[in-house]
Amino acid sequence: MSSSRGMIRSIVTLGGWTLVSRGAGLVRELMMAAYLGAGPVADAFNVAFSLPNMFRRFFAEGAFNQAFVPLYAKKLEGGEDAEDFAQNAFSGMTAFLIVFSLIGTLIMPLLVWAMAAGFVGDGRFDMAVDFGRITFCYIGFISLFALLSGILNAHGHFAEAGAVPVLMNLVFIAAMFLASRMGWDMGTTLAWTTPVTGAAQLAWTMYAARRIGFIPRLRWPQLTPDFKRLMVNMGPALLVGGVVQINLLVSRQVASGTEGAISWLVYADRLYQLPLGVVAIAVGTVLLPELSRRLQAGDHAGGREAFNRGTEFALLLTLPAAVALVVIAFPITEVLYQRGAFGAEDTAATALALAIYGLGLPAFVLQKALQPLFYAREDTRSPFRYAVWSMAINAALAFGLMPWIGFSAAAWATTLSAWIMVVQLWWGARRLGEEARFDARFLSRFWRIAAASALMGAALWGGWSLLQPMLDAKAYRILALALLIALGMASYAVAAFALKAVRLADLKALRRQR
Repeated sequence: MSSSRGMIRSIVTLGGWTLVSRGAGLVRELMMAAYLGAGPVADAFNVAFSLPNMFRRFFAEGAFNQAFVPLYAKKLEGGEDAEDFAQNAFSGMTAFLIVFSLIGTLIMPLLVWAMAAGFVGDGRFDMAVDFGRITFCYIGFISLFALLSGILNAHGHFAEAGAVPVLMNLVFIAAMFLASRMGWDMGTTLAWTTPVTGAAQLAWTMYAARRIGFIPRLRWPQLTPDFKRLMVNMGPALLVGGVVQINLLVSRQVASGTEGAISWLVYADRLYQLPLGVVAIAVGTVLLPELSRRLQAGDHAGGREAFNRGTEFALLLTLPAAVALVVIAFPITEVLYQRGAFGAEDTAATALALAIYGLGLPAFVLQKALQPLFYAREDTRSPFRYAVWSMAINAALAFGLMPWIGFSAAAWATTLSAWIMVVQLWWGARRLGEEARFDARFLSRFWRIAAASALMGAALWGGWSLLQPMLDAKAYRILALALLIALGMASYAVAAFALKAVRLADLKALRRQR
């Protein structure tokens, strides 16, 4: 039990830093919305910025980390030479990234076309190509950062890696402030700031890695048995990442035909990424090395406890967030974004996308909780098969619904395919043994959490009606939104304790373990 509490503390720590980062990221997005709105420059930069981030999630945070972390964690647990394995992996990734970055820069027009074919024929295409050539080297910095973060996480140092993204957002905020004061072109400023933030994050993480005794040293990569095993495990994970990124490409293609639609989806994505990043990413990051270590030690009962408590904690925070994003999507979007170049039409479209994404939020969190069950066993093939089916459904829904409901088809397809992915992961996990099964406590508390979230949703709906005059008044709308959010948090806390979705003893026990 104490180990599961330690895992929860790690999730809380990482989630706390992620919350700070996402808060700073929200400020960044608010400034971008005010300076750029949802016009052509915003569309062009969002596509250019998404390209290196797409490949980062594909190669580094996706395939590489999912294959690397279990192997590295098991070497640590077994007392093997984990450092030599990590050094070889670092050198191999560096060599690959140099070549890949050069190729990506050369074929940037093709990449932009693949991401947003609707840009062809207007100024957004050339602008996106120019921005993309500047931003693409970001992938090298941020991918190596992701590798070093995996090493830190395997050693239980979650805070060091979790705090670094705050730096990225602060650099962006400072750059926009300077650009507005100095009269610099905002789009170009944002493009050049992107690789600067990557270099800053990598430098900080290298310093953190040195503190635990890992000093990255470049060498010629060796095709050792462990490295070959890493490559073999990466194969299916790469395909999974490819499927996920194809889903992203589908969304961008559907939206690119409507000016502003890509930006609407991006702004909505940033808002729902706040709870998603705080909870889901933290849970997935902590669970993978935790399950890998327990499986290596043969502790299946402990693995089940870790899986259940991690998932339970994730849903305790995620379900109310999802309900809030659906119920009060419009006032959230209006208060946070509607100013400067961001008008009422942009608010309505972004709020619609946000509510749809909110419906899928629990699915994305459950994916992060279920996938480590497979990756901890070095099973990257099963998630790939499930992802292929999810991808096919996503594409069919996005393109099939687009003529009827426009750009929102992309959001609906993303949400529905996410739930289909969860069903497949849950069904497939049944064969993985004891640690993949939900226990009685989880099943009991799940329904209590759901009921408490529903009661909170009713309170938010009523609060929105009561606070509408304040929300309409520019002088008081920030205060009104803060009061509305406070009402939601308070009502959920009362309902959760009343229904015993969480118990005071749980919080006291967690506090004693700090």
